[in-house]
Amino acid sequence: MSHYVYILANKPKGAIYVGTARELRQRIEQHKAGKGSTHTQKYNIRTLVYFEKFATAVEAVHRERTVKKWRREWKDELIEKVNPEWRDVSADIPY
Repeated sequence: MSHYVYILANKPKGAIYVGTARELRQRIEQHKAGKGSTHTQKYNIRTLVYFEKFATAVEAVHRERTVKKWRREWKDELIEKVNPEWRDVSADIPY
């Protein structure tokens, strides 16, 4: 079973949220429906701009904690390396 680290944004260079999920597609649907965390609800953070796939939950949680500690500019660089336009990449989630 795959596990994911993902980053949501409300607009390019705007508010972001870093999370983990086993069922990424389902989790993103929850966020888009406004059923995410308090932070995502407060700042209307619903656009999936980045995700990474991991083999285990331990790997995904480790990566999430690492990324959360990063400076904001490093997070922006991570996103822009694969998604320079900050487009919604929900359609790219593997089945």
